[in-house]
Amino acid sequence: MNRHRITLVAALLTALAALVPAPATAGTPGPARTPSPDAPHHGTVTAARTPGHAPGRDRAVRAFADGRRAARTAAPDADLTHNWWGVFPRPGTHDGITATHTVDPAYKVSDPDNFTYAPTTKAQKSCMEVVTAYWNSGNEIWAWDWCSSPGGPAKVLPVDADFLATYTTTGPGGTRAYSVQMVLDDAATNRWSAYLYNHRTAAWSLLYRQSGNDLSALDHGWDMFEIYASTDPATGVGYYCTEARTTVFDSSAVQLRDHGAWKAASPADAPWSEPRPDGRDFLCPRLKFLKAGANDHWTVRQ
Repeated sequence: MNRHRITLVAALLTALAALVPAPATAGTPGPARTPSPDAPHHGTVTAARTPGHAPGRDRAVRAFADGRRAARTAAPDADLTHNWWGVFPRPGTHDGITATHTVDPAYKVSDPDNFTYAPTTKAQKSCMEVVTAYWNSGNEIWAWDWCSSPGGPAKVLPVDADFLATYTTTGPGGTRAYSVQMVLDDAATNRWSAYLYNHRTAAWSLLYRQSGNDLSALDHGWDMFEIYASTDPATGVGYYCTEARTTVFDSSAVQLRDHGAWKAASPADAPWSEPRPDGRDFLCPRLKFLKAGANDHWTVRQ
């Protein structure tokens, strides 16, 4: 089944919704854990710069210029591959999600039409998605607004020295990781908040808050590895396959909140998008997809 062309994205995600079923995070890589996701939320994350109003759903064919980040819309490239893998929390199973995501400041994207969103997470019906975004203008953390039209990155944090010192810890092999959490604050208005865990203050810092209707048209959530990629004619594989050769994309301590109680994501409430992905379908034959936990921990690496 060819599920990798941009023109099929909407239909495929809707199909996934049928199969599978607000906010700073919990946990650090490995057994060590930061305070409980129910710890008090204090502080607000301050963005180094604020994006302009960015139109469109298809993030891979949008680029946001520095400064005002004026949007440009690129024509869909027939050779641009969109694919994803991870866990997809079912509808009706949660009103919050939390996870610990790795981030690699050394990974540099060269091609302006290529984006790696990994890890990226969203709760069912949440007004935002928190994205680890790698693109040719830099490595950033986005709060993507799903309750505004047109949507786009409503909050942008560069992955710089200050971000690393404030929001990340060092794990095995020197990997850096930050923790993110989204929770539903008010069901009547569908108000969600997204947080990052601030290691300087030992408290959760508000990243972004929004209410309204989720315009994604999807009733499930996700925590996943996602690419928009094209083939480098010099190598015959995706540009990112070479550029992210040593990058580890990892999401651990994935938890879902249901009526105030947090529990690890499980096969029953957060199935995998597919059991055994093939790296060739991601333009990177040597890519490995590792189920590091029972649906609460995954790793993608070469």
